[in-house]
Amino acid sequence: MSKGRRYSEDQHLNYTKVFAVIIAIAVIIMCIVIIKNLLTKQKETIEENAKDYYALYTDDKWGIIDSTGNTVIEPMYQEMIIVLNNRKDVFLCTYDVNEETGEYKTKAINRKNEEIYTEYDRIEPLENYNTSGNAWYEKDILKVQKDGKYGLIDIDGKEILSLEYEKIETLKGLENSILVTKDGKVGLVNKSGATIINVEYSKIQKFDEDYTKGYITIDQENKYGLVSYAGSTILENKYEKIHAIYGENYFVISENGKQVVINAKGEKLITDGFDKIKQINSDGVVFVKDKKYGFMDYDKKVLIKPEYQDLKELNVGILKAKKDNKYGIVDLENKEKLKFKYSDLYYEQSAGFYVAEDEKYNSEILDSDLNVKISGIISEINKDSGYMKLKVDDEYKYYNFKFEEKAVKDVLNTNNLFVSKKDGKYGFVDKDGNVVVDYIYDEAQEQNKYGFAAVKKDSLWGAINREGKETISPKYKMKNYLVIDFIGKWHLGQDINMNYYCEK
Repeated sequence: MSKGRRYSEDQHLNYTKVFAVIIAIAVIIMCIVIIKNLLTKQKETIEENAKDYYALYTDDKWGIIDSTGNTVIEPMYQEMIIVLNNRKDVFLCTYDVNEETGEYKTKAINRKNEEIYTEYDRIEPLENYNTSGNAWYEKDILKVQKDGKYGLIDIDGKEILSLEYEKIETLKGLENSILVTKDGKVGLVNKSGATIINVEYSKIQKFDEDYTKGYITIDQENKYGLVSYAGSTILENKYEKIHAIYGENYFVISENGKQVVINAKGEKLITDGFDKIKQINSDGVVFVKDKKYGFMDYDKKVLIKPEYQDLKELNVGILKAKKDNKYGIVDLENKEKLKFKYSDLYYEQSAGFYVAEDEKYNSEILDSDLNVKISGIISEINKDSGYMKLKVDDEYKYYNFKFEEKAVKDVLNTNNLFVSKKDGKYGFVDKDGNVVVDYIYDEAQEQNKYGFAAVKKDSLWGAINREGKETISPKYKMKNYLVIDFIGKWHLGQDINMNYYCEK
């Protein structure tokens, strides 16, 4: 009877083979442990990367929380920590601030509060402002300084613009547009560090609210030109001034202090009959004469006499007009298409509908033919997900951009709980309508993207989580808050432009 290969022919153990088996088993165990550790680390990395980060303010100190409400960096900094990209654990800190001299130090840290990108003398965000004066930052790039020269790195630390510039700043009001100064001259790069405009101008200005419309350049002789966002010349630098009024292939320049409308070839189209040009489009121009607004085509034929307090094209052939302090809509033949009874009108281009508001913020949603489809107070227009939320008869309703009413569970399909109202009180139900949170609140909001929902009781606000448990019992008076939102026990700061959470 065979006793197996563990034994030699003289019935003694074959120690060489036994040791080989033991070693093989040990190797297998080690491989299993290594793979398990790798999978565990990979899982932890995925979980960490799935979290968003926000600045935290409490007890007069700044720290960082994640989107589960957990504290990532304990509040310990005197100045606000800047989170450029919520998905990246790269945070910018300002410290050792000297109020008298204005001097300060900066550094970048990760979620472990470890300093990163230490090879630079200074590291800062690229700050910008929108048309309302609210501050924002370029998300994925950082301005760095070493030995008195500036450059750019991406948020992962890769150099995208060499450190050779005297100054780097954003072109205010435009994204993806970064001014660089060298030897006293100005150029422009995008957020990838690619050159759009060579460093050879005295000044560069925005042409419109969208960088894709191009840039106005001013040379050393104070002559104006126009460059596309791809860097090609649209108008040479030979004009007294180019006005920041965008129109496809039509432009407004100044000649001897007087505005002139030209085409892309530089040919003069409209030189008189107005005091000022306010807007240009494919059909003609909105002009001002004796403080009244009108419209003329490129053959200088006046289509709409200057009789309005305001006039602006919202869509092709559709103009928002103002008279007797009320807004309505007219066409290019000056025929009234919508009565003059509104406090404001605008066109949601990406959604394809018009919104007309009265002085109490009640809105009428109109289709492309200016038919009223929905009425109510607009709470949200979500262009990414293609829905709008309106308060109709004291209840919130959801509609798609085809004006079809939708159930909240179909619109907010990542939520697991939904606001429900019964006998004047609010609770939460699941997708099948089962009550998860009893009807005990005076007011409630739907879950945010992290699963937290704000709830109100006895005039005080708190929050619940995805399980319906209170993460913070109602304790905050938030009368003057434009947006009420919670992550865990932390609530969004009153200045929503700063985008931080706090406990106070």
